[in-house]
Amino acid sequence: MPRLRAALEHLSRARTGASISPALSKVAVAIMAKAPRPGAVKTRLCPPLGAAEAAALYRCFLLDKIAAVRALVDAHPVVAFTPEDARGEFATLAPDFGLVPQHGPDLGARLHATLAGLLADGHTGAIAVDSDTPTLPREFLQQAVDGLTRPGPDVVLGPTEDGGYYLLGVRAAHRALFDTVPWSTSAVLEVTLRRAAAAGLETFCLPGWFDVDTPDDLRRLQSALDDGPAAAAAGATGRLLASWRR
Repeated sequence: MPRLRAALEHLSRARTGASISPALSKVAVAIMAKAPRPGAVKTRLCPPLGAAEAAALYRCFLLDKIAAVRALVDAHPVVAFTPEDARGEFATLAPDFGLVPQHGPDLGARLHATLAGLLADGHTGAIAVDSDTPTLPREFLQQAVDGLTRPGPDVVLGPTEDGGYYLLGVRAAHRALFDTVPWSTSAVLEVTLRRAAAAGLETFCLPGWFDVDTPDDLRRLQSALDDGPAAAAAGATGRLLASWRR
C-alpha cells in the first residue's frame, strides 16, 4: 500500500504539473534514536557507568550522529525517535531535522515502518542508521546516500563487527528484510543478506565498523579517540570522555 500511495501521488503531481518538493527528491536518512534518559539507554554499560553517566554518553552519541547526518550532501535528515513523548527532546537536539515517532513491537517492525513511511512520502530512497557508532566516518554515510541517489543496488548495508548492521538503506521497504530476524544476535547481517538474495535484490555492503554496547566496546572507543583520527567524527563523545578522565 505505501508504494501504491507514492505512485498515485507522483501521478497526480505529473497530471497537475505540481513540482516535487526538493526535500522529497532526496534520500531520507533517519537516525534510529531513543530518548537519552537514565535507565533507558546503554544499560549494558552499567556498570562501570551509572545510569546518568550512560544517558549522558548516549546523548553525546546522538549529537555526533546528528552532526554527521546534517553534513551529508543530497540527503534529507530525520530522527526516528522513541518513546512517543520524546518529540520535544529531539526538537531541541536536532531542530533542523524531520521528526517521526517509531512504531512497532520490535526492531524489525520499527525499521520497516520508518523506512516504508519515508518512501511513501516520496523519497527516492530511505536509510536507517544507528546511534551507537559515534566514530563512524561520515564518508560511509555519504557513500550509502550516493548509492541510492543514482541507479545501483536495491539494498545498502553497513556491517558491524558483532554480526549486525549499523545502516540499512533501501529503495523499497521489502518486509522480508525485517520480519522474524533474530535481532540482537550475531546472525542479523547473515540473515538479512540471505533474505535479500532470495528476493532477487542487489545488495552493496559498506565497510564494517564497531558499535558501542559493552564495557569492552567502551574501552575500545576510548582508545580510538585517544589515537586521534576518530576524534573528528565524535567531538561531543570525545569531550565527555576526556572530562571524565580529568
